[in-house]
Amino acid sequence: MSPGDARPWSRPWDPARAPGWLHPLVDNVESVPTAYLHRLPDDVRAMITAADAEASAAGTGRDAAVLVLFSGPPAAHPGALPESADLLVTVRSATLRHHAGQAAFPGGAVDPGDEGPVATALREANEETGIDPRRVHPLVALDKIFIAPSGFHVVPVLAYSEDPGPVAAVDPGETASVARVPVRAFINPENRLMVYRDARSRRWAMPAFRLNEMLVWGFTAQVISAMLDVAGWAQPWDTTEVLGLDEAMALVGGEPGGTGMTGI
Repeated sequence: MSPGDARPWSRPWDPARAPGWLHPLVDNVESVPTAYLHRLPDDVRAMITAADAEASAAGTGRDAAVLVLFSGPPAAHPGALPESADLLVTVRSATLRHHAGQAAFPGGAVDPGDEGPVATALREANEETGIDPRRVHPLVALDKIFIAPSGFHVVPVLAYSEDPGPVAAVDPGETASVARVPVRAFINPENRLMVYRDARSRRWAMPAFRLNEMLVWGFTAQVISAMLDVAGWAQPWDTTEVLGLDEAMALVGGEPGGTGMTGI
């Protein structure tokens, strides 16, 4: 940060900075919540809605924000996803007490001094990945999503950077690794499957992604899956491949029993 940049986290929403290839998502972002939940049984959706209402009424919900950062060339035909487009993802340290080993968007809980979700998302992303917030253009907020087990109300901040610069794990005690994952790796049907957390929740299986040694599941995978659907980038994939979390983690070389910020 430059010495005069006293408030680097206070960045305005600027949807006009979205390149043409991101317009199918940015222009239809209001459809993401429906796409996020559409694979869940009706009774599970009702349970989430009830838990959200209860947390809101009791004031027990905690506010958080995550940075959903797309990078890629500024010029492309609308809807034509560039080969180089990528999405910023972190993997939490295996030594953490909560959400150990979970692939996630950078982000976290709102601090008292944060001036809205953009400030939270950029501050947390800088602390986790070292990204310079001045390279990031917040485009639009996705609707707040309630995470029932943790009680978080999470605002995904959709953002764009032509070049985010160097990123890496700042504190290995919190972040094991940082990756700019090609969007086409998420689209590839060979990398997609359904994952459930334990035997009791098999019918609540949700979209997941196996990417070399990384398994993206839970809240993060649900958001990514919803964005692919809304943007029209998703390709048909085998939704009948349904695995337990431990089995899926073993396929990518992860430790069985890893937990994450899930939507159920």
